[in-house]
Amino acid sequence: MPELSRTQIVVYGAIAVALLLVGARAIRAEGGAERSFAAASGDGTSADAGFSLSGQASDVVVDVTGAVSRPGVYRLPAGSRVEDAIRRAGGVAAKAELEAINRAARLADGQQVVVPERGPAGVAVAVAGGEEEGPISLGTATIAQLDTIEGIGPVTAEDIVEFRDQHGGLASVDQLDQVPGIGPATMESLRSRLQP
Repeated sequence: MPELSRTQIVVYGAIAVALLLVGARAIRAEGGAERSFAAASGDGTSADAGFSLSGQASDVVVDVTGAVSRPGVYRLPAGSRVEDAIRRAGGVAAKAELEAINRAARLADGQQVVVPERGPAGVAVAVAGGEEEGPISLGTATIAQLDTIEGIGPVTAEDIVEFRDQHGGLASVDQLDQVPGIGPATMESLRSRLQP
């Protein structure tokens, strides 16, 4: 094997250093692009909120109504809680009955969060006739709201709320078939009157 001259060693060394620098720059640029894309998509304003590099689920959109400062429809990150939705809606109004809802329940896409108002004698009342307008939110339904559903009495309504609180919220109405006293006929009533 022929011996390398001093000039050849310097040239080969310079090429090796240049390749290392180009590789390091490419790796650093790729990592920075992933971080900036993930940061941009985290708030849902600069990138498509339904896509992220980390593989997380898309955002949830919820309707917050009742005794809050700014009722409306809000987009929140997947995995958010009822408390996060209330905060996004400007917090609760002075007449809010927070004890009537489970603020730790996870939000589901399309859910309506109703923050009831404190009525006469401290009784929680739904604001704007929420019961007649559509399904009741399973994540925030009070015992009184559940009691309005055909086939559900106050004891079963209390069992549902207790089951929901023990399991950190419910993602589906179908989970209620695990509550004692809820049979197939009651499940049909629940499906028509409740939403996740």
